[in-house]
Amino acid sequence: MCMVYEGSQVLVQRRSPQKGWPGVTFPGGHVEPGESVTQSVIREVWEETGLAITHPRLCGIKDWIEDDGSRYIVFLYKCNTFSGELRSSEEGEVFWANRADLPSMNLSSGMEETFRVFFEEDISELSYYREDPAQDLQIVLE
Repeated sequence: MCMVYEGSQVLVQRRSPQKGWPGVTFPGGHVEPGESVTQSVIREVWEETGLAITHPRLCGIKDWIEDDGSRYIVFLYKCNTFSGELRSSEEGEVFWANRADLPSMNLSSGMEETFRVFFEEDISELSYYREDPAQDLQIVLE
């Protein structure tokens, strides 16, 4: 996932409900075979926004345990160097938004906590976990 920004403006994506995980988020996706994580974020931003980013910087991770016990890790990047013309994709509409307006938008699940990793320099990890299946989900920001 990558936060592309210019000053107080951030590039957001309003994900199509048909794609699952609907709501406003940042562009991102999966690592393809033979790609580094950084190469994947560059490719995903290009595919979903039409922007060619350069020098994305890893700023944190978001992780949780799946039902099968495997760990799912999302690498969080920031980038303010880009070129190209903004275009939406089948993943959803992309547009520039003022950072201060993000909390009032219809956000994808978990984005409110994820923003803290992007915007607070002393936080680099967001973890979700349950000590037992009957317990509510716990959120840890470190």
